[in-house]
Amino acid sequence: MTKSSLAQQIAATLRRERTSRFLTQQALADLAGISQSALARIERGDRVPSIPLVERTFATLDLQLRVTVEQLDAHLDAQLDELAARPLADRLDDLPLDRVLERLGDLPHLLTGCTAALIQGVPVPVDGIDLAVRWRDSARFTAWLEAVYGQRWNERWGDYGGLRLEPEEPGEHRWRTRYGEIRAQMCDELPEAIEVKHRDRGYRVVPVGVLELTDPRTASLLQRWRSRAAG
Repeated sequence: MTKSSLAQQIAATLRRERTSRFLTQQALADLAGISQSALARIERGDRVPSIPLVERTFATLDLQLRVTVEQLDAHLDAQLDELAARPLADRLDDLPLDRVLERLGDLPHLLTGCTAALIQGVPVPVDGIDLAVRWRDSARFTAWLEAVYGQRWNERWGDYGGLRLEPEEPGEHRWRTRYGEIRAQMCDELPEAIEVKHRDRGYRVVPVGVLELTDPRTASLLQRWRSRAAG
């Protein structure tokens, strides 16, 4: 079943506000007077929760819910336009990319997904660092995740934590770290790569043409951006 866009927006906003205050789900649930499982359901975005429940939960964070209407995906179009108007250097500054790469050291990897598209000049939103890592390097990758205080995304809880870090363990290859979210594409061999330079630093990235064929999320954003640029 397709998840409601509204439910997912509420889920993302609540997760962001809760984590920005360093609250666990249980802590916020206790403050809001609801169960942790009820809060987890809201943050998973599986379905639109009741308005009173959402209002009470946000009020606990000294926030109130506001409702507006707009054209479908207008928020995404506005975000693409805003990113396109900003210099690439500024967009890169929004990411802790260089710190992540310096910490990765000699661990073989490539940048992929929206991160790779951004480095190649495409104004797509990036809310984490997308990496391609080989399966045979998973032990080293796990050690890196431990060093940066990684927590694995737990689909059941709709939150980070409660799962082993190792990529071999079941679950999405998605971790929260001291540098923000890290998403990994685990592969037998690293994909085709090119090097793109910015500010005297080279970034090994999956080419945009390959991303369009292999990464549905990035391909969708690329298509949307090109449609707007052509219009």
